[in-house]
Amino acid sequence: MSGTGTFAFTVHPRAVLREDMARVWRPLGLVPEAVYDTALRRLPVPPVTMAGVQIGGERVGHVVLVPFGARHLLTAVDEGRRRVSRAVDRAVSLGADVVGLGALTATVTAGGATLRERTDIAVTNGNAFTAAIVEDQVRMLLPHVAARSGRPHIAIVGASGSVGTAVTKLLARDAGDVRLTLIARTAPRVRTLADAVANDVEVEVAHTIDAVRDADLVVLLTASADTLLGPEHLGRGAIVLDATQPRNTAPTLAAARPDVLLIDGGIVTIPSLRLVGGDIGLPDGRSYACFAETAVLALTGHTGHFSVGNPTLEQVDAVRERAASLGHLGFRAADPTSFGRPVALESRTAVLA
Repeated sequence: MSGTGTFAFTVHPRAVLREDMARVWRPLGLVPEAVYDTALRRLPVPPVTMAGVQIGGERVGHVVLVPFGARHLLTAVDEGRRRVSRAVDRAVSLGADVVGLGALTATVTAGGATLRERTDIAVTNGNAFTAAIVEDQVRMLLPHVAARSGRPHIAIVGASGSVGTAVTKLLARDAGDVRLTLIARTAPRVRTLADAVANDVEVEVAHTIDAVRDADLVVLLTASADTLLGPEHLGRGAIVLDATQPRNTAPTLAAARPDVLLIDGGIVTIPSLRLVGGDIGLPDGRSYACFAETAVLALTGHTGHFSVGNPTLEQVDAVRERAASLGHLGFRAADPTSFGRPVALESRTAVLA
């Protein structure tokens, strides 16, 4: 891989601050949650280089922690943007050619749009490859969906968002015999999206999460601070593909609904991937698709910004081609897991019997 670029990927503490801070240094997990909540909001804590990234046995990147929790990023957007900008500065100082925006660091920067004027580093939000991997996972799951009507019903929660829009268009491009329900709070935007794909697939629009009740497959693509997908929302035997970080599924869902299958969404296999000095909540050899997109761009020598704002289908196709050129390293949808544990889809009918 000599002659290719290097990258940095930004992350942040998720729902439980002490758990993710312990990934930086184990003793930090002993600090009370309330202390972190106050300290990270009030103190100008600098970004932390929490891990080095190795792929194919070579050091190719870094993971940079933005010291601001998920709740902070969702409620204090201006401060969140400042902290992400400082993390990008750190990426530049590390010599990275590309920086990827992980989880809510993409959300608070409007998908990287607030960083568009930077010329010292290429920026990507990772949403093009995330959409590609989610589509691959949907098509992998469809043969195992127990369709109530004989025709699979797919609900896309967060359809008007960056990834949701791309996934909707990808599924409509080769729809087959399915129907879609697009769920989003932004009525004009989701209506426009539905109109754009109506000639290719049967589609309807809804604005509350209750609309997933009749869906055979729920694709969860939005992290909301006040609405979690819970056991009361789902029909019997539903499959949920949860591609949110932090998770937007209620903690009680798996235990309360053993008939429901919850699949980890947006996960990519890169067998030689190793993080040195820290981790991002996944085992060696697996990454989130937004991380993988950043790596793909760097390892194939991409220059300039890539996914900023909403990715186009052309960008999805382009990053797929780049990933395919690195096929010897993996960069494909991982085998299905639920909370990190392997799932045997073929045995699912026994659960529903």
